[in-house]
Amino acid sequence: MFDNLTDRLEGVFKTLRGTGKLSEENIKDSMREVRMALLEADVNFQVVKDFIAKVTEKAVGIKVTKKLSPGQQVIKVVHEELVELLGGSTEQIRLDGRQPVTIMMAGLQGSGKTTTSGKLAKMLKKKGRKPYLVPADIYRPAAIDQLTVLGDKLGVPVHPSTTDTKPVDICRQAMDTAAVKGYDTLIFDTAGRLHVDEELMGELKEIQTSIQLSEILFVADSMTGQDAVTVADKFNQDLEISGVVLTKMEGDARGGAALSIKSVTGKPIKFVGIGEGLDAIEVFHPDRIASRILGMGDVLTLIEKAESVVDKKEAAQLAKKLRQSTFTLEDFLEQIQQIKKMGSLEQIVGMIPGINKLKQLKDAPKPDEKELAKTEAIIRSMTKKERQNHKIINGSRRQRIASGSGTAVADVNRVIKSYAAMLKMMKKMRGKPGLVTGKKRRKMPKGMRR
Repeated sequence: MFDNLTDRLEGVFKTLRGTGKLSEENIKDSMREVRMALLEADVNFQVVKDFIAKVTEKAVGIKVTKKLSPGQQVIKVVHEELVELLGGSTEQIRLDGRQPVTIMMAGLQGSGKTTTSGKLAKMLKKKGRKPYLVPADIYRPAAIDQLTVLGDKLGVPVHPSTTDTKPVDICRQAMDTAAVKGYDTLIFDTAGRLHVDEELMGELKEIQTSIQLSEILFVADSMTGQDAVTVADKFNQDLEISGVVLTKMEGDARGGAALSIKSVTGKPIKFVGIGEGLDAIEVFHPDRIASRILGMGDVLTLIEKAESVVDKKEAAQLAKKLRQSTFTLEDFLEQIQQIKKMGSLEQIVGMIPGINKLKQLKDAPKPDEKELAKTEAIIRSMTKKERQNHKIINGSRRQRIASGSGTAVADVNRVIKSYAAMLKMMKKMRGKPGLVTGKKRRKMPKGMRR
């Protein structure tokens, strides 16, 4: 998401960076291009109009400083206003003192409520909460079974709902069960419709008035663009939602929903779904998303993702193996699996600052999920001895590995060659002055010693 918008804005700011002096005329020219970029991204027309007016007003009154060029100062203003447009500050589930915390998931059919309920339960469980999943959709075939299966995968209890019980009664029964068993967070997965109707809203209002809800999260498919914003506004008028969850953010959506919802509904985006896996959900950080849109990357999220999948002890052991040249193909396989847990390669690479400029180069390499999967299959087709000592892999072994992984011998050769080159590079790095080698440290010149 946002790729097209990022590319368009990068072109506008490239022109601004070369501007030696800011004038009202060149600011308006630039803002005209920004306006077109936002409209093409399917951002609400009134939202775009207000955004451009605010940026123009601030940019025209800018006092030129020595630290930033005129173009950089305009980009700074755009970044600040984008952060405000996206919600200003990060907002999450209100885990206040009242027990239990009750969260109702609402939205149209097909928006991803059930899967998002499971993802949210997993996220809260990691934070030490005791979530309880409550299937309250008695109309969609297998809706109850779907949430039950998700609960089993996550190790999260699921209320034994039945299709012959009214949704409001299911929710009341779940509250009683939670009180007895000590569950502190209830997530109600409610029914949806293909469109907003009185029956749907009546059912959700009945649950709202019968149970003291901590949160009402509207789940929207970001791929539907401004339709998602319109429906979110309708739900907010009828139910007073507390926040929004945007699903399918990893898709080809232009980003209009994310950039419009807060301004139209007044309610923040709290979470975004970034894939099908049960880990594929992120807290929505307006400042980080604004940085991504402007091609500045998102180092903080990248670090958080790495910390969530990398064990500190394992990382220390890995560093030791690299120093001592004992890093095997078995270790290489483990690293591939950890990378996959962080998300798709495209998502990870997109968080690196300045990567957007590299992507625009003609011969720039692109992240290839298929190549990563192929490398994993090749290593998995090796025996334990082969993974621990790649030098024993002769011609016949390479042929067997290729057949076992469904690849060509040339692919096996490429993986082994890349691995050997990495070991060689690490060996060279260990020989550089100032680097630790084993338990010995190279002596520094007297003038540099403390």
